[in-house]
Amino acid sequence: MKVNITYEDMMAPVVGPENPFGERRFLNQNTLAGHVEEQSMSEHTFKTQHLTHHILGYSANPSNDPSAPRIIGSLEKAEANGFSTIEALRPSKQTKKELKRKRNGKKGDLDVVEGEGSYVGPWGGWEGDGAGVPVGPDPAEEDEEDDEEEAKEAAAIKSKAKVKRSVFGQETSIFHGKSLTDYQGRTYMSPPLATAPHLSQESGSQETYIPKVCVHTWTGHTQGVSVIRTFPGTGHLLLSGSMDTKIKLWDVYQEGNCLRTFMGHHKAVKDVTFSNDGRRFLSCGYDRQMKLWDTETGQCLKAFSNGKIPHCIRFHPDEDKQNIFLAGMSDKKIIQYDMNSAEITQEYDQHLGPVNTITFVDENRRFITTSDDKTMRAWDFDIPVVIKYIAEPDMHSMPAVTLHPSKKWLAAQSLDNQICIYSAENFRQNRKKRFAGHTIAGYACQVGFSPDGKWISSGDSDGNVVFWDWKTGRIKSRLKAHSKVVIAHEWLPHETSKVITASWDGLIKLWD
Repeated sequence: MKVNITYEDMMAPVVGPENPFGERRFLNQNTLAGHVEEQSMSEHTFKTQHLTHHILGYSANPSNDPSAPRIIGSLEKAEANGFSTIEALRPSKQTKKELKRKRNGKKGDLDVVEGEGSYVGPWGGWEGDGAGVPVGPDPAEEDEEDDEEEAKEAAAIKSKAKVKRSVFGQETSIFHGKSLTDYQGRTYMSPPLATAPHLSQESGSQETYIPKVCVHTWTGHTQGVSVIRTFPGTGHLLLSGSMDTKIKLWDVYQEGNCLRTFMGHHKAVKDVTFSNDGRRFLSCGYDRQMKLWDTETGQCLKAFSNGKIPHCIRFHPDEDKQNIFLAGMSDKKIIQYDMNSAEITQEYDQHLGPVNTITFVDENRRFITTSDDKTMRAWDFDIPVVIKYIAEPDMHSMPAVTLHPSKKWLAAQSLDNQICIYSAENFRQNRKKRFAGHTIAGYACQVGFSPDGKWISSGDSDGNVVFWDWKTGRIKSRLKAHSKVVIAHEWLPHETSKVITASWDGLIKLWD
């Protein structure tokens, strides 16, 4: 013993009150905080009682006190329901019969995808306006006037929805200029050789430089721009598709105005592409529709749909095959359409994920597709068998592919923040050429080449456009272009340093 305790300390009484929870325990105790009882209850029972009290207005009293009331809440409602919890309540057979909803009899025509008489099958509407079987008794009845107002609102919403459905024949376009033709009777389709005589020259003949200053901004889209395409050959017109469902045609060389707005999709536009002569273009959107438009008149010529979302769309580049187009779909297929017969003539079904890009190579005899399945596949045109399958363990999804002006190389935007280069002849990756230093993970930012092939460019998620030297692979310039991701950009084919950028901030800018 290290401490000698005194006798007084050893004989002192124990300090503090006696333990009230010792041998004798009451069913309930009155404490400073109120009346306390011990009670155990499973989580399921607690939830049932809580819901019963919340919905029906009464619940069982959990108290052990024999003098406490059996029910907490409305005794009248409890008696009316036979003191049942919300789980035990079941509507009578008669009530079920009255409230049972019946399907509309018409199932529609199997061949019609959308519009009047379309096939609805097991997803058809209901007769009347029954809303299923209620769990408990009806709450306080609402006034008849409120019911009438709600019915009117519902009818208005239904009519609006009907108008919004994308049916062929409802497409419109608005011309924004003063007159369709000039003093010589030419429309905006003819290139303005008087103001830009160099448009008659061959593209890529001049040395190009990197742009530095914004010289024009096109505004008009109310939401993000998802795709832009310049007019084939001359680039004097610009086509843009946006998430505000509209497609706009812009003038590049003269006033820089919006020439025409095409309205036919009722969801965001995903892709647009010109025919070889630029007189027609195809558009596709998240409303599962693909539409063929006349660039000059603004008329929608045809509409195609197979019920799936098209992610990319391309005309066949050969002059004698301008009636054929390919579309990469969300159901992992590439579908080939003949526009003359409006029928699917071929299906390429080998990918394991939605198809993102279609790029024609080898004098348009073959094409390459990329997909969310992180592979690249090469096909012979019109033969649905893969001739080359490219997949590596370190490969990422490649949502944008561009062909080099020399037609020898493919630049693929890889989602691991780099651009991979593949040969357009044997489809092998060129490991020596690799362009990195930008951040695009999660975005399908388009890759671009200057007309002479000297520079390679890409947008990034921070709103920059990054330019690399094609030979050395070094970053030459980083241009802060937009406030949001630069999703698409195009080099003007006959200019030495002009680039058009489009972003999710809704703006399209011209840089020089």
